[in-house]
Amino acid sequence: MLVYLIRRLFNVAATLLVVSVVTFGIFFAVPKLTGSDPALMYAGRETNETALAGIRVKMGFDKPISEQYLLFVKGIFAGRDYDGGTGVTHCAAPCFGYSFKTEAPVWQTMMDRIPVTLSLALGAAVIWVLAGVATGVVSALKRRTAIDRTVMVGALAGVSLPIFFTGMVAPAIFVYSLGWLDVSNYKPLTEDPLAWLNSLILPWVTLAFLFAATYARITRATMLEVLGEDYIRTARAKGLKEGVVIRKHALRSTLTPIVTMFGLDLGGLLGGAVLTETTFNFQGLGTAAVAAISQGDLPVIMGVTLLAALFVVLANLIVDLLYAVIDPRVRLT
Repeated sequence: MLVYLIRRLFNVAATLLVVSVVTFGIFFAVPKLTGSDPALMYAGRETNETALAGIRVKMGFDKPISEQYLLFVKGIFAGRDYDGGTGVTHCAAPCFGYSFKTEAPVWQTMMDRIPVTLSLALGAAVIWVLAGVATGVVSALKRRTAIDRTVMVGALAGVSLPIFFTGMVAPAIFVYSLGWLDVSNYKPLTEDPLAWLNSLILPWVTLAFLFAATYARITRATMLEVLGEDYIRTARAKGLKEGVVIRKHALRSTLTPIVTMFGLDLGGLLGGAVLTETTFNFQGLGTAAVAAISQGDLPVIMGVTLLAALFVVLANLIVDLLYAVIDPRVRLT
């Protein structure tokens, strides 16, 4: 198990290195090769050559691309100073860049937004995994019955309806028509747990509805395939109770593709559930990225991209470790 873990950690480090190089190249090397000036992203179109020259010096754009990348990596671990000759701006470690549009370090901006995205993604993930897997298993065990057809119709509706549609319909029904819930902006958990829960119930259900539908369909299909395997028939022939066969044999094999999907979905959402955050006006990483794109705030765009990649890579690492627990044979690969 230790060797397996070391191999996976090495793969994580190598992946993050490649992602950082590619991302940095897209944002800085490609514009330079195409004749674009990254300094314009910091100064805007209405500026003069003297101001642009100062920005190039301050941001290090006058240096070779390789040296710029090393300065960026150094900033993550040791901080960085942006010296334009007239003043020095210090960006403490971990420095993912400094936004001169908002006059704030990118890391601080992301840290202010992460609690919102974490609350939204993790809460919805618990709901969609429990609901999706449970309904998928029940649908497979009740194949071709009214329960099976009802579940699959609901799953088809969940897959087909986009987030922004359900995000508008849900408040119209549960808030304005029935009055069961209250519409409010995100409230921090540390300030008021009840208000935090009340502000997230509807976004959780809205986001989980889409994913739970997908998980239900995949779980049902995988469970039906597993139930037809020889080892399941052998377990039943040995006289094991049906509940034991389902829990210890069929469900364990069914969870393998579910774990894979969960790692990818959760990792992507931790990088910012853009549509859900926008629909419910939550100031998370997704809305931060959208705002940065509209404003041309290059450091924030790059910072959110790298952080999202980090979440995806870590989620995949957790998936690999769960594989080793679910199926010990994986440790040999």
